[in-house]
Formats: sequence, C-alpha cells, structure tokens
Amino acid sequence: MKGKISILIADDHAITRMGLVSLLETEDDISVVGQASNGNEAIALALALRPDVVIMDLMMPETDGVTATRKIHAALPDVRIMILTTFGDTDDIAHALDAGATGALMKSSDIPDLVKAIRSVASGKAYIASEIAKMLSESPPLPTLTKRQQEILTAVTKGLTNSEMSDRFGITPDCVKDHMKAILSKLGASSRAEAVALALRKHLLKI
Repeated sequence: MKGKISILIADDHAITRMGLVSLLETEDDISVVGQASNGNEAIALALALRPDVVIMDLMMPETDGVTATRKIHAALPDVRIMILTTFGDTDDIAHALDAGATGALMKSSDIPDLVKAIRSVASGKAYIASEIAKMLSESPPLPTLTKRQQEILTAVTKGLTNSEMSDRFGITPDCVKDHMKAILSKLGASSRAEAVALALRKHLLKI
C-alpha cells in the first residue's frame, strides 16, 4: 500500500478514541483521519472520508457496530473494517465478521499487536486475534430461524395474539403454537419476551 494507512476510529468512549489516536499517530505509516462516537457517525464519516481501515467498537449507541459494519461494507467494500472490543459475546463478533469485518482484536491487546493487525487488514489480509479465534471455535453455532418463524416473532413484538397471527399468515392457531414452541426451543427461551430479546441480541430478528 502506498502512503499512510488512513484510519477512522469508531468508539463511544472519548478517552478510548483519544488514546488510540495518540498511540497510532506515533507510527510513521498510519494516520487517523476521523473519529466517530456512534454507529451513525461511523457510517457517515466512512462514506465521506473513505479511510483504508475503520476500527469499530461493537457496543455503540444509535447504531451498533455490527449494523454499522454491514452498512459500510455494503457501500464501500474496499474499506477494511477491524473490530476492536472488550465485549466477550462471540455471537456479536461472529455477526460482525459475517457483516464484512476482516479483523477482530480485543482492547486488552498489546499495542504492537494492534499495529500489526491494522497493517494486515489494510493490506487485504484477515487478522483474527488468537483469543477471539479460540472463543469462536468453542462457541456453539448460531441458531437460525425460518422466514415464517421470523415473521411470527416479529408479530409478537407488535402484540399480536395467536388468533391474529393465524389470520395474518393464513395458518391455524395450532400451527402458530407449533412455530412458537420451535422458536423457544431453538433460542433456549422460556417465554415469548425472552425469545424476542435473545433474537434481537443475536441479530436474528430485524424490527
């Protein structure tokens, strides 16, 4: 890669952003060109600045890091995205990688590892920290919901009863119950509310 690697930092903690800027600006081949405090800002700045690499936190207000990653990757597939997180939920890390991120690193990593990861991702290579790779390999596969199950769970969030869902989807109330049982079983949930919460957290449901 010719010239400096341009970096956009997306993190809702100002101290974290400032620390990263101070550390990265000491590298001769890296330049921080922008900072975002939430997912919406990250998307807007990525579109405006077109950096080589976006360092993306997963847990941010307004729009989370997974959604921001997906939108940036869809609009700018040549922009590399690296997840930098303290969050230990492998589901979210896996979703971010599925959404287009090519790197994942913990915030507890040493600075040389961070710089190495940035250079690797910027050159078009993938970089998954060993501890994250280990967590991903040990985590169970993500559950999947059928299109009908997604529709029914979405209807639950809108307060529809089994009878109303039966009318809407043209299926019997017993069929609705069967779908709900399958949803609860797949998600390991004990109630409809818990199923909705789990599906949203795992990004299996879009409202």
